[in-house]
Amino acid sequence: MALWGTSDSDESKPKNLTTAEKKEVYATDSGWVLEAGSALSGNGNTNADPEILVAVSGLAVSLGAGDITEIEFVTTSFSKGTGVTLTVDVRFNEEVDVTGTPQLTVVNDQRANHTLSYASGTGSNELRFQLTIAANDAATNAGDILSIGANAMALNGGTVKDKGTNTASTITNAASIGTAAGTITVAA
Repeated sequence: MALWGTSDSDESKPKNLTTAEKKEVYATDSGWVLEAGSALSGNGNTNADPEILVAVSGLAVSLGAGDITEIEFVTTSFSKGTGVTLTVDVRFNEEVDVTGTPQLTVVNDQRANHTLSYASGTGSNELRFQLTIAANDAATNAGDILSIGANAMALNGGTVKDKGTNTASTITNAASIGTAAGTITVAA
């Protein structure tokens, strides 16, 4: 039996969850799972085991290719004068395994784009990408607007696969997913 019929997308997730809460839920072959440390669990412990929300027997072992469901800036602001570690999280609709160092491009509306490298998250549904930008770095200037565009992620010789399988995950994203991340305007 396929997971919830034919889809592991948001519209198939438990109906009692809000749109925001669905971002913290992903599919496994055991059912719908809540991310560790989610506010929904009430404990906020990011080292806790993920919680199974809905357990169903006989689910498909392969859920199909994992898809990017959300990209968001963790860093919400920074000043050119102090620099920053620019951090972006990419959420998938299921757990993924990462090898190598995939990259994520952040668009700078005034200068060259910034390339963030994979930092952590293998074995989960959320991958973290980071880039340290030094204080007064010429790569940014006050007033620059940073955003996420379509197809922002690149494998860079690495892999992103569904957890425990050889099924390559889909690493393309629509511009609307990147747009939902919002923008960061660099301060002076």
